[in-house]
Amino acid sequence: MLVAEYRMKKSEQWLSEHRRLTRRYFVELGGTAAAAWTASPLGAADPVTDPRLREAIAGLEYLTPSDRAFILDKGKAGVAKLPPEDLREIGLVPESWSLDVVPDPASDPSVEQPLSRALGNALDWNGLMRLADKHAVRFLHVCVCTNGADPYHMTAWEGVPLREVIWLTRPKANVRRVYYQSYHAGNLPPFQASLALGQILEPPPGQVPAVLAYRMNGRLIPASLGGPVRMVVPGAYGNKSIKWVQRVVLTNDYRANDSDAELNNDTESPLKTRARFVHAPAEVPAQTPAAVTGMAQVGISGLSKVQYCVHSQKEPWPADDPNWSKADWKDAAILPPPSDWGGGLPEGRLPDGIQTGSWPVRFTIVHWAALLPALPPGSYDLCCRTIDGNGIAQPMPRPLPRTGVTAIHRVTLLVKA
Repeated sequence: MLVAEYRMKKSEQWLSEHRRLTRRYFVELGGTAAAAWTASPLGAADPVTDPRLREAIAGLEYLTPSDRAFILDKGKAGVAKLPPEDLREIGLVPESWSLDVVPDPASDPSVEQPLSRALGNALDWNGLMRLADKHAVRFLHVCVCTNGADPYHMTAWEGVPLREVIWLTRPKANVRRVYYQSYHAGNLPPFQASLALGQILEPPPGQVPAVLAYRMNGRLIPASLGGPVRMVVPGAYGNKSIKWVQRVVLTNDYRANDSDAELNNDTESPLKTRARFVHAPAEVPAQTPAAVTGMAQVGISGLSKVQYCVHSQKEPWPADDPNWSKADWKDAAILPPPSDWGGGLPEGRLPDGIQTGSWPVRFTIVHWAALLPALPPGSYDLCCRTIDGNGIAQPMPRPLPRTGVTAIHRVTLLVKA
């Protein structure tokens, strides 16, 4: 099947499911709302004949297909442009991949059994798969940049907890932090991130540990997507989930030594909860309700509500309320888990072992929907926000820049006579 045909088929499947769930929500509101939904642009649209809607919906498949996953090469490794023979040569295919796990020569950690190519005992792919037989974990997690408005991809991951690899080296003393590095070419420095040792060995109850991931959406991770092995750190932004991992260093240096810190980013900031529009009509007829849909990112404090508001631009919003805290916020509907998870998974089914019972799942996304009221002609600000599990409204409690994007998403809605 051609890529274009595949995308069209999957977008139609997603649209059918999304419309079914959203329509159910509006039907439950009562007859008037159900009738308005049927007449709304989303409810009435045909995905086959409306290319604008089809294009907008194509990116809404819950799990991101590999051909739509955005990969950022901050370390300028240039891996995506390399031919297969070069990837094999530099250890970025399973057959040639290996991992050094060594003490930091600049500090004084005590490690009984380092693993390295120099010693002839580096962890190779077969060794990683033996660990996977006993310790593999599978989980959902969104990948998003600290400063990115939209997620890079939403993925079902499989990997081995990094702690299992650390224990192979038999650390004894003076290990306070672990940093891990990507493949790097020539004289370029490696791109790296770091974690406190305690974060690796003992995550909070119910939270997946940091993992060396080797599968995305049920498939081995190719080099073009950061494979064959990359880090995934649940609860963290993408700067912690280093691609093309080939070296892990145990250090007694207590300081975070992440490459991203040089960009003035808070590399220790956990994921925040926030909402964004996905389908928000730019124009609607006067006195006609309209459907809107969106995405909410579920951060460390969970998600209790998604809300929206509509405000006439005839009355500019007061400058002394930049968080729109006094707006007339209305609750939207958080949609349930999809029956087809997408992402190229066979029959759209999640791999065994992934828990979704407590919905929404932290560190993932959810879709939401709302029915805008009938409005008189004019221009309006249309906004959305989240209320986290602690009852705190976006953009709080961490609105500062370089710690994750939480700005209120605001678009213009034109209601035409």
